[in-house]
Amino acid sequence: MNIHEVREEINTLVRRLDTREIFTILLILLVGFGSFGLGRLSKLQESKSPIQLENTFAENAAAVAVSPSPTSAAKESEKPVAPGGQLVASKGGAKYHFPWCSGAQRISEANKIWFNSVEEARKAGYTPASNCKGLK
Repeated sequence: MNIHEVREEINTLVRRLDTREIFTILLILLVGFGSFGLGRLSKLQESKSPIQLENTFAENAAAVAVSPSPTSAAKESEKPVAPGGQLVASKGGAKYHFPWCSGAQRISEANKIWFNSVEEARKAGYTPASNCKGLK
C-alpha cells in the first residue's frame, strides 16, 4: 500500500461520513479530553497543602504602629490593640486566645489576663482555644 492508496482511502472515508457526523465525533472527543483534564487538575489542587502563616501578630502590630491612617482610627475603635501582650485568657477559663478572636472579645476587661508568648500561657496552665485559628 503506497501513499496514493492511503490518500484515496481517507478521501473515500471522508466522503462517506457526513459533516454532521464528523462534528459529533470531534465534539465527543473534545468533551472527553476536557473532562479528563479538569478531573486531573482538581485532583492536583486537593493534594496541595494549604498556606499557613505563623508569627504574624508582631509584624502586623509594628506596621500598624508605624503607619496609622485616618481610616485605621475608626477600625481601632472597633478592635482595640492588645495593651498587655500577644495572647489573652480569662481568669476563670482554661483557654487562651489571640486578642482579635471572638472568644477573646467576649471576655470582660476585668477578667482578662495577658501573656506575651504561647509558652507563658501554657506555663500558667492554659491551652489554645480551638475556635481561634492559628493557635498551637
